[in-house]
Amino acid sequence: MRIPTSLSVLAASAIVVAGLAGCSSSNDDPASTPTVTDTVTAAPATPDATTTPPVTPSTTSSPSATSGSGSTAAPAVTTCTSSNLSAAIVSGSGGAAGSTYVNLSLTNKGSSTCTLQGWPGVSLVGSGNGTQIGKAAKLDRSSAHATVSLKAGASAQAQLQIVQADNYERSQCKPAKGDGFRVYPPGSKSSIFATYAAVTGCKSTSVSLFTVGALHQ
Repeated sequence: MRIPTSLSVLAASAIVVAGLAGCSSSNDDPASTPTVTDTVTAAPATPDATTTPPVTPSTTSSPSATSGSGSTAAPAVTTCTSSNLSAAIVSGSGGAAGSTYVNLSLTNKGSSTCTLQGWPGVSLVGSGNGTQIGKAAKLDRSSAHATVSLKAGASAQAQLQIVQADNYERSQCKPAKGDGFRVYPPGSKSSIFATYAAVTGCKSTSVSLFTVGALHQ
């Protein structure tokens, strides 16, 4: 049997409409729509140079290398002078071959440490007024002369050889009784006095009776 062309067209149209309706209902169902997930790996955050907090310098001062851990530097040690020394003649090694050996002792009477180095100047004085008798003592250059450090109250000594005036003729010696010794500390231009009345000197400058060694402890 021959179907009219108009009916065939209508039937085909109905099928197309039904198919479109089915697709539309299928797409409107959320459960049937596959979900596409994009996994994005975030790059590590790069610090913004403009937002980096400034470094604040420490206000704590480092100890100075020369500060000695903050301790106060010790005062410099000075040379002993006649103003902070006292002098005395003390017993020595005794006597031999017409000579007597005593020690000249210099004591630091100050309140701080001072130093001495070398030979003191020594001469016999008398007449009750400090008049020098004869020649000043020779220096025994063979003796060691290291620097001596004297704390307050400490002493240094120098050996003093005294040749007996009786070894010479009176006319040559011109003997005179002494009161003691005028002493010049090393490097000093002012003197101190050491009492020693047990010695007779020679006024004659042709005779040398005294020899002094370097100071030591």
